[in-house]
Amino acid sequence: MFQMWGKLVKNNHVLQDLTVCIDDEDTRTHKVFRALDEICDAWNLAKPIWLDTNISEFKRRSKTRFTQDNFIESLEFDYLEIQITEE
Repeated sequence: MFQMWGKLVKNNHVLQDLTVCIDDEDTRTHKVFRALDEICDAWNLAKPIWLDTNISEFKRRSKTRFTQDNFIESLEFDYLEIQITEE
């Protein structure tokens, strides 16, 4: 079972959080992008742009934060954090 936890944070408070579970034989990369799509769709957010820092952090820690730099439109929160909680 693959699980990804997403949370929107503003002023060090979690505004919303969501856990997405995927149980199929797809690759880890496809599961990550599908889970992120589900999280963004649930909160009506545009998909963030993966910068090099996000990619390297995610490879090391299975976790990353998307800030204003990752989005085209302005945000009502400080960052979107995603983390794989189970693989």
